[in-house]
Amino acid sequence: MDLHFGDSKPTDDERAAVDALLGPPESSWEGAARDEMRAADLRWARGGRAARDRRDLLLPGLHAINDRVGWISEGALDYLCRRLTVPPAEAYGVATFYAMFSVKPRPATVLHVCTDLACAAAGASGLCAEVEARLGPGSGVSVERSPCLGLCERAPAALAVKAGDPVRTAVAAPATVEAAVLVARAPDSAPEEPPAAMAVPQAGDPALTLLRRVGVADPASLDDYRAHGGYTALRRAFDLGPAGVIREVTDSGLVGRGGAAFPTGRKWQATASQPDHPHYLVCNADESEPGTFKDRVIMEGDPYALVEAMTVAAYATGAHQGYLYLRGEYPRAVQRMRHAIEQARARGLLGDDVLGQGYAFDIEIRRGAGAYICGEETALFNSIEGYRGEPRSKPPFPVEKGLFGKPTVENNVETLVNVLPILTMGAPAYAATGTERSTGPKLFCVSGSVARPGVYELPFGTTLGELLELAGVRDGLRAVLLGGAAGGFVRPDETDIPLTFEGTREAGTTLGSGVVMAFDSTVPLPRLLLRIAEFFRDESCGQCVPCRVGTVRQEEALHRIAERTGAAAADDIALLREVGRAMRDASICGLGQTAWNAVESAIDRLGAYE
Repeated sequence: MDLHFGDSKPTDDERAAVDALLGPPESSWEGAARDEMRAADLRWARGGRAARDRRDLLLPGLHAINDRVGWISEGALDYLCRRLTVPPAEAYGVATFYAMFSVKPRPATVLHVCTDLACAAAGASGLCAEVEARLGPGSGVSVERSPCLGLCERAPAALAVKAGDPVRTAVAAPATVEAAVLVARAPDSAPEEPPAAMAVPQAGDPALTLLRRVGVADPASLDDYRAHGGYTALRRAFDLGPAGVIREVTDSGLVGRGGAAFPTGRKWQATASQPDHPHYLVCNADESEPGTFKDRVIMEGDPYALVEAMTVAAYATGAHQGYLYLRGEYPRAVQRMRHAIEQARARGLLGDDVLGQGYAFDIEIRRGAGAYICGEETALFNSIEGYRGEPRSKPPFPVEKGLFGKPTVENNVETLVNVLPILTMGAPAYAATGTERSTGPKLFCVSGSVARPGVYELPFGTTLGELLELAGVRDGLRAVLLGGAAGGFVRPDETDIPLTFEGTREAGTTLGSGVVMAFDSTVPLPRLLLRIAEFFRDESCGQCVPCRVGTVRQEEALHRIAERTGAAAADDIALLREVGRAMRDASICGLGQTAWNAVESAIDRLGAYE
């Protein structure tokens, strides 16, 4: 293996950041200081397969450097690569894949200002310009326009990250110029974020199922969680046995809540029946769809529920190691989940003997670093393994060869926490909620032109109009976007659409992950569509030609349409349709396949350019 190391050396801070993660180097081959006693170290390789087996620590290593220094220098990258026996060219490809990393010098403090859909409608563009003017050159702050930060209920939003030991973060949402400047200059002095319950307008309602503890139980207290019914489901799981748990989940009719709506019981059964071992469980908490923030609210407001749900899922599928892949833009969720995992481990609810049942299971958190594509399950596996987060071709499917080439079950946060009420109330009672084909409760992320944005829990089958009435839709409603950037627009006179997977499909749109964004007449629709196109161009991993080229051509055409009308615009609309069909038919994964959906629906249903 030709590693092609350069001559750059890491600084003391960079070396300390890597060593804190990997431990001190054992030889000069791994980057230890050279001296006469160690001169022979460089004559042969040390570590070999053991070092290569740690490739999955590349992403945590990049985080360690970026957190400590604020960017990743050539010397730091070389040192990390020596420690892990990773070719620097490959590591450079990984480091440049993620939006939150930088391989060029920048100030220790970075202010990420969201300019995505909900924030754009709330004036993020003007906010960003004013903040940039206030924090000019020499301020020690880099202002970066960011895709969705998952704070849509408090738009516009800004996230400040100040590198150091430890790294410091602060959020301003809803952000004013003064608030954004404050968190950038003094993150330690920033006001405390409001509790997660503030994002749940129904908080405290005893009729809630998935959100019933948010705002009621202390998210930091394991005892409080257990006092409110926590770990009842896991005890029942041990009584039922793995096959019994899978049978209950199958009978409940639970399907994936991330948008694909694949039957959860079938996925679990397929993984559990694989003879190859070990099996892995991966929780996908990388909700990067613009307008989505439900998983963040669960992790911040009820973190032990996710720990318990992951333990149940792992037990049912024969996994002993779980990975929680969590968005890098969610610092509070990372903190809450780390605390919950540590407390569960200390109390015997994770580890070698869970609840004294002789079953071993533990959870490791892996932070994402700003890549929408990593929401796709196989791209997520590549990211954990230390490679670029590019989707894999299927088959083989993850239930056969997933993470590290082993059988893997992957579910998102909302899907997993649905397993708890299934076990506590029983599959028949759970299936009685919702509709015949879409069972159970569903979480909806409502934002935009509404009086009460937030996460709503409603049974499947509730109409769009009923949800908007709960959220207090404002006068002058122009359009509603269902499913986020990868979804579709509907008109104000189409609010009788039932919010089920089959109901939205029959209406010619999609439910997706449950995003509902309302836009009134003050929001310029062409600019919104252009932002969607920019989003997909930025987030395309570039692996396949239809998506890599198509997303660029889509954005170019929308720029031209915004400047021209009449026959010229008609030609570009025809081109958009052709490009959209090519992306939908030939892209490797769902990003390219859905990149045209919102634009197409705006043209056909809303007459966006008439």
